[in-house]
Amino acid sequence: MARFPRLLRTEQPLHRPLTWGDVLALLLVAVLLYVGVRLSFGAPAVVRGPAISLSPTSLPWYAVLSVGRMLAAYALSMLFTLTYGRWAAYSRRAEAVLMPLLDVLQSVPILSFLPVVLLSLSAILPESVAAELASIVLIFTSQAWNLTFGWYQSLKTIPNELREASTIFRFNGWLRFKALELPFAAISLIWNSMMSWAGGWFFLMAAEIFTVGQRDFRLPGLGAYLQEAANQGNVGAILWGVGALVLVVVALDQLVWRPLLAWSDRFKLEMVEGDEPPSSWFHDMLRHSRLAGWLAESVWHPISERLDAFLIRRFPMRDAPSQERRRASWLGFVLIGLAGAALVYGAYRATLLLIVVPPPQWVRILAGVGATLLRVTAALAVALAWTLPLGVAIGTNRRLAAVLQPVVQIAASVPATALFPIFVLVLVSLPGGLNLAAVLLMLMGTQWYLLFNIIAGASAIPQDLKYTTALLGVGRWERWRTLILPALFPYIITGAITASGGAWNASIVAEHVEFAGRTLKTVGIGALIAEATGVGDYPLLLAATLSMVLAVVLINRLVWRRFYRLAEERYRME
Repeated sequence: MARFPRLLRTEQPLHRPLTWGDVLALLLVAVLLYVGVRLSFGAPAVVRGPAISLSPTSLPWYAVLSVGRMLAAYALSMLFTLTYGRWAAYSRRAEAVLMPLLDVLQSVPILSFLPVVLLSLSAILPESVAAELASIVLIFTSQAWNLTFGWYQSLKTIPNELREASTIFRFNGWLRFKALELPFAAISLIWNSMMSWAGGWFFLMAAEIFTVGQRDFRLPGLGAYLQEAANQGNVGAILWGVGALVLVVVALDQLVWRPLLAWSDRFKLEMVEGDEPPSSWFHDMLRHSRLAGWLAESVWHPISERLDAFLIRRFPMRDAPSQERRRASWLGFVLIGLAGAALVYGAYRATLLLIVVPPPQWVRILAGVGATLLRVTAALAVALAWTLPLGVAIGTNRRLAAVLQPVVQIAASVPATALFPIFVLVLVSLPGGLNLAAVLLMLMGTQWYLLFNIIAGASAIPQDLKYTTALLGVGRWERWRTLILPALFPYIITGAITASGGAWNASIVAEHVEFAGRTLKTVGIGALIAEATGVGDYPLLLAATLSMVLAVVLINRLVWRRFYRLAEERYRME
């Protein structure tokens, strides 16, 4: 077992603060933002939204619509995760571009660009289709990044003996994915999926209630129901809406997540079974169901075997993926050349927008980045202080998990912005009140990324290692230093990266608050982005957003990438 203090000693060289992959990723994001701004100029001047009924009988249909959007975004996120993360994990050349790009994408404040996304889509598509696609894209951006980081971390930390076994058996890519990679990453993917759904509810609510001037892009769903009830001051309807949301979250916990956690316990890397394996009444019911057994034997197993046989014939068994460079074809060079030319032109057009930003605004941007960085650091420190002990307790105590897991999911699913005005009213009269409120909102929006990853890591600690520490009479602190913290380290880093990106994103609504006819704001890059969005100052909006993205990329290069390398090379379960 590795000792945690070894974390600070490494023979690996530090990652350079900024690589050509980071520069390429920043240029790509800048070009995409510029294209969205240009398209939004052609959006229709007036868009009429649907009528929202506050009758409780409408809630089941609204819940189905909201869950459907979440499911579509989750399916897209999982497809992106499995493809993108595996490509980055097994190709050094691709990793040099894909991981910096992922750092950039998870730090882009998508809430500030929801108007750009909606207006640009409505310029080329019917309004209803544009609103649906924009909501799915917005939810996708809240679900995909932590899933991809978790999948990538799992692939990079697969024990070498398991890789060697798959090589000896000459697994092709499909069998390696099915028999090694997916089972090894199952626990992490399930807990990150729970986090993705919890975070997705906040973005779903934001997407379903969005309006821009005379353009009403609202969508029928739980979010629109709650907003309409709040606008009319209908307390009964608000309670009905919140109750429906809680009921949906509890139903998903009982019918989806608990069965998946009970099923995934078989994939823990251990030699003995745990004392209290996770259980689920629905999972037990399915296991003993004759209909489910018949479907598995008569439908699922034959289809799975035929798919395996087809893919083995199509892709013969071979050695493990090589990270050696391969010679690119002429078509690849042509495509790269065309993409490079488009990127250069787009960067040129975006630069023209940045040039018009006056020097005083750049000074405000620099000061805002520094102020927001302090708030993000404070929020992460507070989040880690309470999520680490609670996450370990939930991940290692099944009885405690049975009680607290639904509570955690419900708490994580309640949109933090719904409670934010209350905290502002309480804290605004205190010295530095808005700063405290901003840190609190960042904390409420990001702490769950850390908690869910820590729970996943604690759940994956092999039972035989726990028995070993007990037999050796290891004390509580020594057990944390030699077993728990090293085992959790990769999961903590994954959670911290996504939580950090979420905190920067949350700064947009935390540092610039409008309610009850008042506008409160503090110094910060999020306040600048919110201000530029409100007045339509696109040059300032682009400059502030790219500055935020650049700051996050530099932090990831200087801090998180080094920790990722340590997790990959020193803290494997092998």
